[in-house]
Amino acid sequence: MGGELREPAFGAGVPYSLGVEEELFLVDPADGRQLDAREQVLARVGEPKRGEITGEVHACQIELITDVCATSAEAIDVLADLRRTVLATGIGLIGSATHPTAAEGEAGISDRQRYRYIAEQLGDALATPVAALHVHVGMPDAEAAIRAFNGLRRHLPLIEALGANSPFRHGHDTGFASARELSLRAWPRSGAPREMADYEDFASFAERLTRAAEVPDYTFHWWRLRPHPRLGTVEVRALDVQSCLERTASLVALIHALARHEAESECPPSPPAEILEEASYRARREGLAAELPDASGHPRPLIDVLDETLETARPAAAKIGCLEQLEGIEILVAEGGGASAQRSDFERGGTQEVLKGLLERSSEEATDVARS
Repeated sequence: MGGELREPAFGAGVPYSLGVEEELFLVDPADGRQLDAREQVLARVGEPKRGEITGEVHACQIELITDVCATSAEAIDVLADLRRTVLATGIGLIGSATHPTAAEGEAGISDRQRYRYIAEQLGDALATPVAALHVHVGMPDAEAAIRAFNGLRRHLPLIEALGANSPFRHGHDTGFASARELSLRAWPRSGAPREMADYEDFASFAERLTRAAEVPDYTFHWWRLRPHPRLGTVEVRALDVQSCLERTASLVALIHALARHEAESECPPSPPAEILEEASYRARREGLAAELPDASGHPRPLIDVLDETLETARPAAAKIGCLEQLEGIEILVAEGGGASAQRSDFERGGTQEVLKGLLERSSEEATDVARS
C-alpha cells in the first residue's frame, strides 16, 4: 500500500491515455434469465486480441477491460470485440446496472480470495449484484491528478444522471432511474470523498482511511471517483454500465474531455459534500429529469448544466480527438437515456420486453455501431 501511494505511477505512460472497464450480466441468450456462468465463459473465451475478460464479485457477471487507448472510439472498438468474444461462447450479455428480474440473493459469489473477503465485509449489501462502467484517464503527474479529481467532483451528478440505466430490480420499477444507487448506499467508502489540497493530502488521507477501515489497501475505497496511483490514472466509477456501446462512447468521451480540462485548469472549489451528495441522489433517482442543485443549493434544470458542461469540454475533446463522440451526448439526452429505454420496453410488454430490449442492445447488433 505505502509504495503505491508514495511512489505513484502518474506520468509513467502517455498523458491523458484512456482505459475503460464494463461489468455485464451473464444471461440465457433466449430469455435474459441471470446465469452464474462466469467459470463457463472464462473457460471458453481464450486470449482476446486486445484487452482482458475477467470475473467479478458475483458469478453472474463478467468484466471487460480495454488495454490503454488514445480515444473513446478506440476503447469502444476494443469493448465491441470483447463483447463479441463472450457472446461467441453461447452465453448472453445484458448491459444494465441491475438485472431487472433476478431475485435478491440469487447470484453466487465468485471463488476468489479478494471476492470472498469482500463478501465477508459487505454481507447482504451484496445480495443484489450491480454493474458499473469505470473510466480511467492517465495523468501526467500527481498534482494534475489531484486537480482532475477535485474538478471532476462537481460533474459527478450530471454524469450519474446521463448514465442512469437501471430502473428495474427484483421484477419491478424501483422509482429510481438508477437502482444501483439503492445497493451502493449500503457499501462503505462508496460516496464522493472531499476535495484534496494536494497529492500529499490525498496519500495521507488514503493511508489513514485504510487503517481505520482495516482493509488491505486503497482499492477497497469504493469511491465514485478516485485517484488510482497504482495505474497512474484518475478513475470515474459513478456510471451505470450501458447496454448500447454508442452511449458508452459518448459518456466516455465526456469524462475523458472533462478530466483533461480539469487537470490543466485551476478550477473553483466544488460544492460542499452535503450539496454534492444531494445532487447525486437526485441524479440517480430522477435521471435526465433531475434538477441539480448548484453550489449555493439552488436547483437548476439538467439541460442547462449540460449545455455549460459541454461548452467546457469541447476544447479538450478537440485536443484528444473525441468531438464526434462527445456530441453524441445530445443524442443520448434526446432519446431519453438507458432508464427511459427500459421503461418504454416495459410499457410495451412488461419485464420480458425489458429483458428482450437489453439483450438486443447489448448483443452483436449493438456492437455493429462501434465498427461503423
